Amino acid sequence: MSASPTSSPCASMDAKLLDILVCPVCKGPLLYRKPEQELVCKADRLAFPIRDGIPVMLEDEARKLPATEELD
Repeated sequence: MSASPTSSPCASMDAKLLDILVCPVCKGPLLYRKPEQELVCKADRLAFPIRDGIPVMLEDEARKLPATEELD
């Protein structure tokens, strides 16, 4: 049978995965931004994308956050 149409692979991140992931640059904690599908490192001001439910933890793929963007 087919998968439920309401389930989405990128709807949410697994809590256990979020607990173990750290910034690949500074090894600091990451903030999960669900609406943007990003994991943010406040220390380095980098936002790592989550694509198809998979975090892309490559510095070259991260978005550099401008100084004016709030990190809540």
